[in-house]
Amino acid sequence: MTKWFHSGRRRDLCALLYDAGELRAQSLKNRLESHYDERIDPGSFYATLRSLVESGFFDRRTEGIADVYTLTDAGERALLDHCAWLTERVGDPGAVAEAEPTGDSDLKD
Repeated sequence: MTKWFHSGRRRDLCALLYDAGELRAQSLKNRLESHYDERIDPGSFYATLRSLVESGFFDRRTEGIADVYTLTDAGERALLDHCAWLTERVGDPGAVAEAEPTGDSDLKD
């Protein structure tokens, strides 16, 4: 995994864009603040967006006075690779939720 992806904020921004397709900067910031349940410093937030664009993981275009961001193919690939890595370690959360309890314990006395 490349160094850029070590940041949880960067991963979360990629996940938000993967889900939405594209978002204006302010909408992206609002969704992230809602997820974190705390305010994010604007300077820090926009620096993160700038680094994701410079690294080739986000595309940015101007629409009126707003910047609109989309995930690039490289950003999507990095996000999906990270999801696969997590799934290897913690399993598929959907499969765990669907599993029915058997009533048998794996622990023997």
